[in-house]
Amino acid sequence: MDEPEPAGVAATTFARVVLAPNPGPMTLDGTNSLVLRGPGSPGVIVVDPGPAHAEHLARLAGFGPVELVLVTHNHLDHTESLAEFARMTDAPVRAIDAALCIGGDPLVDGERIDAAGLAIDVVATPGHTADSVCFALPGDGPLEGAAYGSVLTGDTILGRGTTIIADPDGALGPYLESLERLRALGTPGPVVALTGHGPVLPDLAAICDAYLAHRAERLDQVRAALRELGDDATTAQVTDVVYADTDASVRVAAEASVRAQLRYLRGTA
Repeated sequence: MDEPEPAGVAATTFARVVLAPNPGPMTLDGTNSLVLRGPGSPGVIVVDPGPAHAEHLARLAGFGPVELVLVTHNHLDHTESLAEFARMTDAPVRAIDAALCIGGDPLVDGERIDAAGLAIDVVATPGHTADSVCFALPGDGPLEGAAYGSVLTGDTILGRGTTIIADPDGALGPYLESLERLRALGTPGPVVALTGHGPVLPDLAAICDAYLAHRAERLDQVRAALRELGDDATTAQVTDVVYADTDASVRVAAEASVRAQLRYLRGTA
């Protein structure tokens, strides 16, 4: 049987998006696995190999020798295949969370990774989860407007909609700080956001502004709900008010975000 040909969509000169076959209410079209390669490099870096789906993993491995696997955060739709993919490629796996690392050290905020012909900066962005991390790549020319570089955002920023704060692992205070940090990366020109789900976004700073405005609006809605319901209102009660139109399929996620907002407002997180 012939090996599957490498697939995916060129997002920038250095990055190709390979969509995993796991669509759903929480994953949108599916998890975006990223394959990174610098000029002239025979090897690649794979970020978030995703679900344990044989054809998907074969496509990722088919881009060339995998020098390194990086992980943006611990959620299963990004990490389920880590052990299998590490066996397939004999590549070390690195993440903020040491429990996810295989044959490699935990990532450190501010470190620079030199692999596959690229210099990649590690940017810790806790909030969605405690171990969330982004990866900043250098400018790579005019393709998709990435002359000022790109940032792999995992689930800290999505290509469509907004992400959840996965309480109790995630927390709103650190998330707001992470958005501010990412926004600062969006200068002197537009930086492309390579998201964990959904399409590529052309302007990281602009989407951070939109996310911060959305979070401020949600906090105002929670405050209003507490005025209506009382300060001791439960998460479920506040969710009923603030997320009244939310589909039942994402109710658990809505409640997680409300818990995070209540902890933030009550000064407990």
